[in-house]
Amino acid sequence: MSKGKIGVQMMMLKEKVEEIGIYKTMEKIAELGYSCVEVSQIPMTEENVAELKRSLADFDLEVAALSANLEPMMPGMEGETLKDDFDKIVADCKKLNCNFLRMGMLPLSLMGSKEKALEFVEKADAVAEKLAEHDIKLYYHNHHVEFQKFEGEYLLDIIKDNTSHIGFELDVHWIQRGGEDPVDFIKKYDGRVTLLHLKDYRIGELDKSSLETGDMEQFMQDFKAVVQFAEVGEGNLDMKAIIEAGLESGSKYFLIEQDDQYGRDPFACLETSRDNLKELGYGGWFKN
Repeated sequence: MSKGKIGVQMMMLKEKVEEIGIYKTMEKIAELGYSCVEVSQIPMTEENVAELKRSLADFDLEVAALSANLEPMMPGMEGETLKDDFDKIVADCKKLNCNFLRMGMLPLSLMGSKEKALEFVEKADAVAEKLAEHDIKLYYHNHHVEFQKFEGEYLLDIIKDNTSHIGFELDVHWIQRGGEDPVDFIKKYDGRVTLLHLKDYRIGELDKSSLETGDMEQFMQDFKAVVQFAEVGEGNLDMKAIIEAGLESGSKYFLIEQDDQYGRDPFACLETSRDNLKELGYGGWFKN
């Protein structure tokens, strides 16, 4: 069986980082058997970068990817960007021996416009070419909004077909929520999906309490909110088929992410995902 590297998207652990620090968080990730992390929504301060580096050596972990926006997600939003902090971001990649940067999504101000998206893509492709000089690859992470159609084409496909230097970190939950089969879509992006997000899709229990008060507006909100982010193997997606499609299409890093844990401890969620993946036959991907 082909073997990928199984890791954690640290966005789901940002509160743990605030509570116990990066070093202890990374130690727990290693104890759970994961081999790599993707860093997102963790401030890349000098101290945090140093702690990440120390953790990699002490716990035999790898940084699969760091996160960086091309420009602010919204005008005036604080945070590092490739537009203003290119040298610092490259330096962080070098310190952490990381060869992938991923953009979380298009700036919100560009959503809904094919023309603005294409302008963004042109700039991003130029930056990706510049990053390649440093042996760093730039990847784009999708949500469901990129499945809006323009003249019969998905925005995500438009982005793909108008870039030559950018790869794609496909998120299987958001593909499902966008109305496509994740397996088929991964195959469609063959050769450009080194990074893959494993995130299950679950229909949760419907909260019917608002019916007792006759608040139909609230009930409809609850009705629409039953779609949930699930631990891998706890939802409706065919994860084995997804993983195999990823391997066939060139995926190397398989990163578990769960945007909302609905009150569960995120480490417990990661343990559940690990155990389910082992049952599916991927025990050899874990360190223990």
